[in-house]
Amino acid sequence: MTIDATTVAANVDRIRQEIADAGGDPERVRVLAVTKGFGPEAPNAALEAGLTDLGENYAQELADKAPSVTGSPRWHFIGRLQSNKVKLVADLVTRWDSVDRASLVGEIAKRAPGATILVQVNATGEAQKGGCPVPDVPDLVAAAADAGLVVEGLLTVGVDGDERATALAFERVAGLVADLGLSEASMGMTADLALAVRAGSTQVRIGRALFGPRPERVR
Repeated sequence: MTIDATTVAANVDRIRQEIADAGGDPERVRVLAVTKGFGPEAPNAALEAGLTDLGENYAQELADKAPSVTGSPRWHFIGRLQSNKVKLVADLVTRWDSVDRASLVGEIAKRAPGATILVQVNATGEAQKGGCPVPDVPDLVAAAADAGLVVEGLLTVGVDGDERATALAFERVAGLVADLGLSEASMGMTADLALAVRAGSTQVRIGRALFGPRPERVR
């Protein structure tokens, strides 16, 4: 699969315009390039296009891919993470964006002391989704801080095909960010970017709108 930096850069410009059209400041809403499922050509093209924040969902995939990526990416781990996989990527991850339980807090604190994290919130109540239940978020944020981790904010995922539920979830998480005195609200992907920006997102996670269709993952 061919992914070139010129195309990615044009896509970045389009996404930043979408952010502006939704009332956001393109200089303040970070575009996190989701490179999961792609080979090293995607992160390399993103870096060449000026994006430095890259998101990966699978620990082994990140560990395998990273040595072939040039430049100095800031790797964000954005997927469900088993505690026993933390050691695989502890030396690579700049920020752990999907921390959802106390056991994972403990393992990150052990393997990457002082690491920066986001707490992932299940703001929609969907059983199949990862994330800390809304009522438990303050306690998990406090536990992470007590463990020496730097909690920058919260991350959430909307509801596929339901704009109203997604908007409510984003507004709920943005409110939690403010109530807890945090700075980051990672909300929104390609399909719900505008809803997220209007709710106050500071980071949107974009994959296919940057790189095209994602190759089927080989398990």
